[in-house]
Amino acid sequence: MSNAHNGAGDVTGQRLAALALAALGVVYGDIGTSPLYAVKEVFAGNHPIPVTEANIYGALSLFFWALVIIVSVKYVVFIMRADNRGEGGIMALIALALHDAQDKPGRAKVIMIIGILGAAMFYGDGMVTPAMSVLSAVEGLEVATPALKPFVIPLTVMVLFGLFFVQKSGTAKVGFAFGPVMVVWFSVLGLLGFYNILAHPGILHALNPAYGIEFLLANQAMALVAMGNVVLAVTGAEALYADMGHFGRKPIQRAWFSFVLPALLLNYFGQGALILEIPEAAKNPFYLSAPDWALYPLVALSTLATVIASQAVISGAFSVTRQAMQLGFVPRMEVQHTSEREQGQIYLPAVNWGLMVAVMILVLGFKSSNNLAAAYGIAVTGDMVITSLLATVVVARSWGWGWVRAVLLFACFLAVELVFLAANILKIPDGGWFPLVAGMVVFILMTTWKRGRQLLADRLEGERLELVAFIDSLSAAMPTRVPGTAVFLNADPNGVPHALLHNLMHNKVLHEKVVLVSVLFFDVPYVPDIDRVEVKKLKENFWSVIVQYGFKDEPNIPLAIECCAESGLALSMMETSFFFGRETLIPRLGSEMAFWREKLFVAMFRNAGSATAFFKIPSNRVVELGTQVVL
Repeated sequence: MSNAHNGAGDVTGQRLAALALAALGVVYGDIGTSPLYAVKEVFAGNHPIPVTEANIYGALSLFFWALVIIVSVKYVVFIMRADNRGEGGIMALIALALHDAQDKPGRAKVIMIIGILGAAMFYGDGMVTPAMSVLSAVEGLEVATPALKPFVIPLTVMVLFGLFFVQKSGTAKVGFAFGPVMVVWFSVLGLLGFYNILAHPGILHALNPAYGIEFLLANQAMALVAMGNVVLAVTGAEALYADMGHFGRKPIQRAWFSFVLPALLLNYFGQGALILEIPEAAKNPFYLSAPDWALYPLVALSTLATVIASQAVISGAFSVTRQAMQLGFVPRMEVQHTSEREQGQIYLPAVNWGLMVAVMILVLGFKSSNNLAAAYGIAVTGDMVITSLLATVVVARSWGWGWVRAVLLFACFLAVELVFLAANILKIPDGGWFPLVAGMVVFILMTTWKRGRQLLADRLEGERLELVAFIDSLSAAMPTRVPGTAVFLNADPNGVPHALLHNLMHNKVLHEKVVLVSVLFFDVPYVPDIDRVEVKKLKENFWSVIVQYGFKDEPNIPLAIECCAESGLALSMMETSFFFGRETLIPRLGSEMAFWREKLFVAMFRNAGSATAFFKIPSNRVVELGTQVVL
């Protein structure tokens, strides 16, 4: 696959520099704030390893090679080539993998389950990231003045509440400042690291992978615990891929190799040099690597950087939820647009406040970044493993590499990631259970919704009437026609919508013009405007309209119907009524789905957002006709 569809992929000069700067603010916030806690967790976390020269060199070597193998090679070089018409992220990867398994239902089902699991892990990660990053930044106050320790939790809660509260106004107003702030942040990271490396330049020997390998072989049990914390250095790698559609592959790659990676490496090695010099500094090597006079400004800058990192995760959750909604994995919910120019800038109230509650519970429940570190790694590593599995399918099929070459390539990444995963499984009793439980809840909800929708479609299919035969039967005994146009949403373009049958049965009339609109969502990000509608005139002034959207398109039925005028179907909204079927679902024992899941699906169905709002249809033009369906 190529990024040719994405205009950002071929930019050069000033445009490339501007996009790379913007990417710094959105894409690299998460991975860029890892120095706040990653090294500290290895040597002073809940399961610290002894502060010895060999351990410091070994751990730093593992940090370096994790960033090279997982982030630089896997994500920046390979995964970012697996784009779906310029778009990245777990949903785009699911769509690509499913596209290559259309003729194999069994494989498609496995891919679907793995993909939904990956999306569920993403939400688990999205809950822990804001809590972990903001709390670790505010904890710098303890280093500056131990007397401020009682204020750390309240201040963290206030910062996070403010962050979630401003989401409804959108990121557009403050987004322009994100890039420059992160330039300052990464510059400070690099300078702090360089300052400390000068005092102990021998630390650079840790670039040699032999130190990392020797550390792993000499201390197998301890090394596994250390690996569970080394993974904290690569958290945020998924964001590089997920945000590719906003900036393009090239600006993200340029920013990584020219600025972000060098700054991170300098800082990690600087922290290692400091611990070699002053072993007691392991309790918080990031803040202790700065001069005393710089502590308060550094706490302020760190808090701002972690807010930006959290913003990227929250925006990602909004984006993934909308894509999942279009692909039929989650129920419809309210989507608000926060920018008139940028379609991708959206706000989902339900996701925002749900995330906020989860983040607050984490901060108040775990109380420190040390405790939260246990909850952090497992969702990240689970996500990475799932990305590798899906990417193997895409590389083998879409790229034409074949299974042998694709498996050999991703086996190298999986070997590292599975070690990370095994190391993080050890953390489950200490807090790793939280993202697993959260992810499992999301997984159950998404699979229940997907299966329930299929079950409902099967039930309605059993009562289906063929459209052509129905229109022919009307010709023989035409009911009374009344002025105006009736638009019926129709799940099956070849069947008769239930709302039409109910309207005919109860009101005994048909409108002069009857338009049957079927909405189809495709596993591509966008459908070109020229392909938006397909219009077909049927007998007796019936019209069939198929409206097509990608999973990042914004559904708008009135706007789509206006496009039908070019095909001879001109409608006046003032003379048009929209008819919807509203099903009341009744669960039953002995169905194809467990009874408790049926009850759950019915509850989700009842609380789903209205189709009227989802499709931007004026509510004063809508008529709803109810029917009961036994699952």
